[in-house]
Amino acid sequence: MPPAVVYGEDGRPLHSWRVLILPYMEQRELYGRFHLDEAWDSPHNRKLLESMPAAYAPPTGKQSLVPAYHTVYHVFMGKGAAFEYKKELKYRDSFPDGTSNTILIVEAGMPTPWTKPEDLPYDADAPLPRLDRLFHDGFRIALADGSVRYVHKDIGEATLRAAITRNGGETLGPEW
Repeated sequence: MPPAVVYGEDGRPLHSWRVLILPYMEQRELYGRFHLDEAWDSPHNRKLLESMPAAYAPPTGKQSLVPAYHTVYHVFMGKGAAFEYKKELKYRDSFPDGTSNTILIVEAGMPTPWTKPEDLPYDADAPLPRLDRLFHDGFRIALADGSVRYVHKDIGEATLRAAITRNGGETLGPEW
């Protein structure tokens, strides 16, 4: 699994997972143009914002809700989520709850520049972040098994938290 954030030797966050997966999205040339040892907003890397792949753009009809070169594709970051701060996870091995039961990417939250290492914090003891940015009745997710689905806003919080965590052993509720 790629890390959600790439950190520099000094501990500063440099860029996002969205940059790291470019070669797997037929964007190897764009990936090669990044200075990976520089921050996402360095003078060189900032110029690459305008090269945002279409895959990170908002869906048709929702462009006015998201500034140019921004995305609402995020991952949850926190203990037990598919991405943990500065912790390397292995695909499948780190998902004992099952890849079909764990949210990998969510299309929700506040827009962020697509290369910026900024995602959705997850803490079992804190309120969930707002997920209603694009659609009035829910949001879309990609599960760790590669499937995509729409989640209605009335989903129970316990079920949503169970889907966010990869290793909690919870059972997903009947509304899942």
